[in-house]
Amino acid sequence: MEKIIALLLAFAAISQGLYAQETSCQLSSHVLDINAGRPAQDIKITLSKKDQADNWNIIDEKITNSKGRIDDFLPKDGKDTNGVYKLTFHTQPYFKALNQRSFYPFIEVVFELLDQEHYHVPITLSPFGYSTYRGN
Repeated sequence: MEKIIALLLAFAAISQGLYAQETSCQLSSHVLDINAGRPAQDIKITLSKKDQADNWNIIDEKITNSKGRIDDFLPKDGKDTNGVYKLTFHTQPYFKALNQRSFYPFIEVVFELLDQEHYHVPITLSPFGYSTYRGN
């Protein structure tokens, strides 16, 4: 339990910008497997944007790296990126690879970008639960 608490504190410190790094992208994500006490590598994350007709359009798909991160969604290229977005975390293949049952085959996190600031949308993950928040 102490290991998980220490890992969560480190995760929170990173997401709060204590180890912030300049990025050329507006959106990043991070997946922390709190059951295993480590970053979740090789999880596909799909980024979609809601259009005016309430349809979801896939913008990008990426795979988490060895640190459980994707740092380069939505390049900062001067285009208007305001709108409602959804990150879909495809968790079922991750848990199958670990030979674990899971309640959630995927997790969808919907959020709204209102400006050009950097947004970090992480999740903490276990086979039967998850949590998310807006980080830096």
